[in-house]
Amino acid sequence: MESSTEESQKTVISGSDLATWRNWAITESIAANISPQEVDWLLQEVAELDRLSLRLESFRERSQIYLKFSLSHLDQLWQHRLKDRVPIQYLVGVTPWRNFLLKVAPGVLIPRPETELIIDFAVQAVQKSSVSNLKSGHWVDLGTGSGAISVGLGMVFPLAKIHAVDKSKVALTIAKENAKNLGLSSKIQFYEGSWWTPLEELKGQISGLVSNPPYIPTRILPQLQPEVRYHEPYLALDGGKDGLEAIRYLVHSAPKYLQSGGIWLIEMMAGQGERVAQLLENSSNYRSIKILSDLAGIQRFVLAYRT
Repeated sequence: MESSTEESQKTVISGSDLATWRNWAITESIAANISPQEVDWLLQEVAELDRLSLRLESFRERSQIYLKFSLSHLDQLWQHRLKDRVPIQYLVGVTPWRNFLLKVAPGVLIPRPETELIIDFAVQAVQKSSVSNLKSGHWVDLGTGSGAISVGLGMVFPLAKIHAVDKSKVALTIAKENAKNLGLSSKIQFYEGSWWTPLEELKGQISGLVSNPPYIPTRILPQLQPEVRYHEPYLALDGGKDGLEAIRYLVHSAPKYLQSGGIWLIEMMAGQGERVAQLLENSSNYRSIKILSDLAGIQRFVLAYRT
């Protein structure tokens, strides 16, 4: 039934009816090999229920629960998840990352939890550096996507100026919105373009490059999960024949932009560490090259300093 108050755009449903729908959705998710936790993630967004009330099913006793839209539309959303394998993050429109929420949408890579550590490694790299002004200088996020890394850098380096670049207009629109929602619009400048191209004026001035570039070999893309293969942007995934096309470019191009002692820090695919480290070594523009692991012990990042 539709409410006639200021909530008129929403739908009202009883707790018992919503519990029935939830039980059905959980059963369907298990049959489709999808985590049943995603049902509650969806309901937290569309029914504004908290995790505890969902886990304890205390919402079942409520006579009225407001949904953002009709139950039939909720059904359609969940069918998209089950049948079309649309990522849950696209369905709810947000994803948690570090200690905040980021808006995401089709056409923008979904930030992964394992990428969160790249911000901590940037902080540690600054702390271990002998250059005193790094944390208040210019930091660059190339291929910003949703703006996750840019926002993360803006939070840990409040005195820095963050520069975020992406080819995708869709991604930049989302990234700007995330920066605005988190109060960082004045600290992050966004540019549409390819890699360093919009930042010519900053040559030799960059304190740090932090990037999650495309690193998946082209031949592997068809083997990815359908959620990724059919829905996330190939532009943000395809790393070329060996997966190192973008990383190789960043190795060779960054020395022109990084100040002496500046930080080069990127995410990569498991198994690429030694090759990336060798590229940096061969360049002879870097020192203190390190391969860093995520919380699961998987080698996922490479750090170096500009000589």
